[in-house]
Amino acid sequence: MTLTDFQHLMPLLILTFAVLVSMLVIAVGRNHKIMYVITAVSFLAAFASLFELRDVGRYTIEPLLVVDGFGVFYIGMILLTALLISMLSYAYFEQREERKEEYYLLLLMATIGACVLVISKHFASLFLGLEILSVSLYALIAYLRKRERSDEAGIKYLILAAFSSAFLLFGMALVYASTGTMEFAGIAAAIAGFTELPLLLLTGFGMMIVGIGFKLSVVPFHMWAPDVYEGAPAPVTAFIATVSKGGVLGVLIRFFMEVDGFRYPTLVLIFTIVAIASMLAGNLLALLQRNVKRILAYSSIAHLGYLLVAFLAGNQMGVEAVTFYLVAYFITTVGAFGVVAMLSDKERDAEQLEDYRALLWRRPWTAAVFTAMLLSLAGIPLTAGFVGKFYILAAGVNTQLWLLVVMLALNSVIGLFYYIRIVAVMFQQPEAETEADPRGKLRPSIYVASVGTLTVLALLLVYIGVYPSGLLQVIQGLMATTAP
Repeated sequence: MTLTDFQHLMPLLILTFAVLVSMLVIAVGRNHKIMYVITAVSFLAAFASLFELRDVGRYTIEPLLVVDGFGVFYIGMILLTALLISMLSYAYFEQREERKEEYYLLLLMATIGACVLVISKHFASLFLGLEILSVSLYALIAYLRKRERSDEAGIKYLILAAFSSAFLLFGMALVYASTGTMEFAGIAAAIAGFTELPLLLLTGFGMMIVGIGFKLSVVPFHMWAPDVYEGAPAPVTAFIATVSKGGVLGVLIRFFMEVDGFRYPTLVLIFTIVAIASMLAGNLLALLQRNVKRILAYSSIAHLGYLLVAFLAGNQMGVEAVTFYLVAYFITTVGAFGVVAMLSDKERDAEQLEDYRALLWRRPWTAAVFTAMLLSLAGIPLTAGFVGKFYILAAGVNTQLWLLVVMLALNSVIGLFYYIRIVAVMFQQPEAETEADPRGKLRPSIYVASVGTLTVLALLLVYIGVYPSGLLQVIQGLMATTAP
């Protein structure tokens, strides 16, 4: 490797260095605040280093990685989201008795895995990034060991993730057997020589879709999501719903754009069925829930179905639509789970609908932020979610994916019901004048990070909803010549 290679990998090197420093700090003496500061500063430093790469073009680090505008934007999005989640985590874990320091170590490692994914151009780096992410998540999900459903959620994710990794590896092996290479560009060149895809290669792609489908929790690989979302700590749930899925979706876009998988009707049909099933199952099952975490879990399944509509467009506009919608989805999802974390106590998370009853009268600001996040997820105008959904519809119409466009519109109407139901619960009148807040009073020393984070997210939500052109220009500028 050359010095230039190291400069292009600076964000990953900073995070790796932070992991080593964190281990030494924990070995010397445990201090929650110091670990939080190291983590937050590391994310900021890694993000700052991206400004040197904003005009990178397309730089390959043979044979595993490629740093381009697409990768730089996705790494930046992942780092900022991880920073916000670390801020929410500080307030969340400060009131708990468990040893908190290793949490930040795992958070850094999982973020490294997601960043490796979005700049991968080889099956080896793809699998390494995925496993760094997954192994960290096993421990993060089960981190609160004394909690009733925490270990159960961790074990479920561990077992199902192992199965999905096996499918992914087997699929990679079949693709390698068919094409003789594991590089995305090499696979694209080999496929170009086929008049039609061999059965062995199609089987390999199918098994890879199973592995990737699990990580994205799309139907029919979604069974783990509600239980894991419910059992994991609220900040970890936010990380799974955003950073983890964003990293996997990034590498999926890069791979399929590279090999031009959208030319093949069989692959398009598979993704079309998955997208429609995810939208329908996610929204219909969310209607039956009374647990807020499970509602948001099924909601995330539906939103991945929406994202697949733009993904199936298979063109520049589709990539930009997916990226814009991901930004909006990250903001709203982190904000929603941030409210859940903020209202949680030492014993359990604020996950039942009853925990939010009359919240407007007890905590007006928190209820207003949560309402804004839910309305954005529903796609109401003047929010980032509305603009993102409009962009996805435009990408679908542009490529005449009429069935998917109609399904997206219908499912958006269905989704509106369960989001409004949570808002209605928050806006209910208190049953008695003496009704107290079951979560206790906010303590500024503990919740200052949460309040600041949620305020920033709420402002971003409205700003992007009212003035989306700024973000669109950044996305188009970075991806005009460098999108995969």
